[in-house]
Amino acid sequence: MPLGAVRPSPLVEQAAARLREQITGGHWPVGTKLPGETTLAKELGVGRSTVREALRALAGAGLVQPRQGAGVFVLATEPVEDWPTRLRRAAVTDVYEVRMAVEVHAARLAARRRTPDDITALRAALEGRRAASTADDAAFVDADIAFHASVVAAARNPVLADLFTEITPVLREGLIELLTLTGLRAHDPNTADDAHEALVRAVEDGDAEAAAEVLRGELEDPFAPVGKPE
Repeated sequence: MPLGAVRPSPLVEQAAARLREQITGGHWPVGTKLPGETTLAKELGVGRSTVREALRALAGAGLVQPRQGAGVFVLATEPVEDWPTRLRRAAVTDVYEVRMAVEVHAARLAARRRTPDDITALRAALEGRRAASTADDAAFVDADIAFHASVVAAARNPVLADLFTEITPVLREGLIELLTLTGLRAHDPNTADDAHEALVRAVEDGDAEAAAEVLRGELEDPFAPVGKPE
């Protein structure tokens, strides 16, 4: 199947799209060596530099792999989705399970590693959550997430913090939908305040297991009042 010349601008995107079609359509199976830059440039009607940039884009998508002195080979017929894209496509329940793993461990670490500044930040975030109790569901969820982010930050683990940041958009959408569908705040605008207060106390006291249990209890039943375990 001939490639066909591309129209002007944006040439790199068009060239990459044409090459991608050939790969995903099976014209060049996995393991196949692509034609050289000169050949591809002639077929596409573009310069070699455009082909080079297009191949670099396909390599970034995980479709091809340049091999020093050997050429460019097809690595896969479907692009590899980046992490944010995969998260956007994920079910909220799956993301929530990841949240459980990240935050429960973060709470345990926060109780062990917290500094006076962390406690101040936690208290401020708790007050921010309380202040948001008079706002709409979206603002309340934002304040709730900000509180939980402060717990993760107190864990002093940048990888945990990055994971929490990555899941936040999907998490936010799911929590807003939960509040809208259930109307949980109709009778208690500052729902689950006791659980959040208990979590701050556990972190402040340096009680790692209590902090983990309080947070686990809250996340197993979102926005339900959960007290500090005996």
